[in-house]
Amino acid sequence: MTATLTPRPDTPARPGPTVRRVGLVGWGAIGRVVGTALAEGRVPGAELTCVIDNRPLVDAPAPQLSFEDALAVCDLVVEAAGQAVVREWAERVLTSGADLLIASTGALVDPELTARLRAAGPGRVYFTGGAVGGLDLLQAVRGLGPLTSVTLTTTKLPATLHQPWMDDALTTRLRTTTEPVEVMRGTARDVPVKFPKSTNVAASVALATGDPDLVEVVVVADPAATLTRHVIEAAGPHGSYRFEVAHRPDAANPATSQVVPHAVLRSLGAVVGRAGQIL
Repeated sequence: MTATLTPRPDTPARPGPTVRRVGLVGWGAIGRVVGTALAEGRVPGAELTCVIDNRPLVDAPAPQLSFEDALAVCDLVVEAAGQAVVREWAERVLTSGADLLIASTGALVDPELTARLRAAGPGRVYFTGGAVGGLDLLQAVRGLGPLTSVTLTTTKLPATLHQPWMDDALTTRLRTTTEPVEVMRGTARDVPVKFPKSTNVAASVALATGDPDLVEVVVVADPAATLTRHVIEAAGPHGSYRFEVAHRPDAANPATSQVVPHAVLRSLGAVVGRAGQIL
């Protein structure tokens, strides 16, 4: 015998699908991959409405608009342009009513900025995990109580880690070393400020654990690092956790990994309600 389930008469109709109008900020190594996928319809529920970049673009698959004009036509902004854009524009995006997906999480080690974004609205703010995994589990573990230790060790090619603040001795060492060199050791609040294009992962781990001052970050330069490696080790009264990933650097921008734009696309799919996403 086959039973037929009849909906309750007061059950509201399921709303029809809506398409999010996406404004993409940045047309670099990350933005090109994300924008191309959107333009080709590979993210159901989202369409590329415009691209925002401070350089004239000739190959973008959608109109190039100013930030002000973009906020008039978009309901979701995807940031792929760096920490400075987050600091300057994130709050305005949210107060305009648009949602915001942030890739440059390093900007969020600033507690005042993070507090303002979480209080702003009516738009909602989301963060992508970028080049590491396990952040969902670390965030879940917080429900059991605080972790007692978290360490992130990031290993990259020396050329991707050079910064203007480095003295001559460290610069020379990075250029000439034939073995791994520890470039910096600090907290997830400090390191992303020193390496704004190379250590967004540290800020993402801090967002997952809820305490940037708890997360110790070790930055290593290795001339033999054909893969960019991130190792997360965490422990607390409820268990211990270790995640290790090794990615190929992006050919256009070796400071980031090939997987990062695809992590942004996965997060974007979750934001627009794409079925089958791991949440």
